[in-house]
Amino acid sequence: MIRVLLADDQALVRAGFRVLIESAPDVEVVGQAVNGEEAVAIAREARPDVVLMDIRMPVLDGIEATRRISAEADLSGVHVLILTTYEADEYIFESLRAGASGFVLKDTEPVDLLRAIRIVASGEALLSPSVTRRLIAEYAGRPAQRRVSEKDLQGLTEREREVLALVGVGKSNDEIAADLFVSPATVKTHVSRVMSKLYARDRAQLVVAAYESGLVVPGA
Repeated sequence: MIRVLLADDQALVRAGFRVLIESAPDVEVVGQAVNGEEAVAIAREARPDVVLMDIRMPVLDGIEATRRISAEADLSGVHVLILTTYEADEYIFESLRAGASGFVLKDTEPVDLLRAIRIVASGEALLSPSVTRRLIAEYAGRPAQRRVSEKDLQGLTEREREVLALVGVGKSNDEIAADLFVSPATVKTHVSRVMSKLYARDRAQLVVAAYESGLVVPGA
C-alpha cells in the first residue's frame, strides 16, 4: 500500500485529492497538512511514501518544506511530488533542486495523478513531461543559478559522465543502454554510482546537476 501525505492550504483541494487517491486500491492518505511546517512534522511522524506538496502555503512554503524533508536522513524514503497550478512556475525548478522527485499540475487527469504517485513511490523521478526538462534547462542553465560546478563532476569516470549527460536530456535506462551498447542493468549500476557520488536523492536531481554543471547545455 502506498501511503500519501497531502499538503495544501485549501481544504477543497485536499478533499478532492483524498477522494481520488482513496478510490485506488493500492493508495491511501495517511495525513493532511495545511502548511509546510505541518507537512514536515507529519512526515516525521507518519513516514509516508509520497508527499503531495503545494508550493504556495502559509507559515512555511512547499519549497522549504521539501528541503527540510530531503535533508533528514530518517526521511530518505519519503518522496515529494510537487503540486502546482502553473506549468511555467519558476519555483518548480527550486523545488526539484530542494529534493522533489517531480511535479504535477493540479488539473491533471485523475489517472495521471495516480500514475505519478506510483512512479514517485517506486523511487523514480517524474521527468517524462517535456515541460519539466524545459524548466530545468531554463533555470539551471543560468550562471547565477548554478550550484553544481564542473569540479563536482571530477570524481566521475568518463562512462559515468556519459550516463549523467544522457540522464540529463531525459533518456531512460533502456534508451541509454541502446546508445552506449551496454545492458540496462549496467546503466542502472552507473546511475546508482553517479547518484551516490553526487549525493543525489533521485534521477530528478541528476538532471539538475547535469545542467548546473554545464555537462548538458540548454538548447543544445
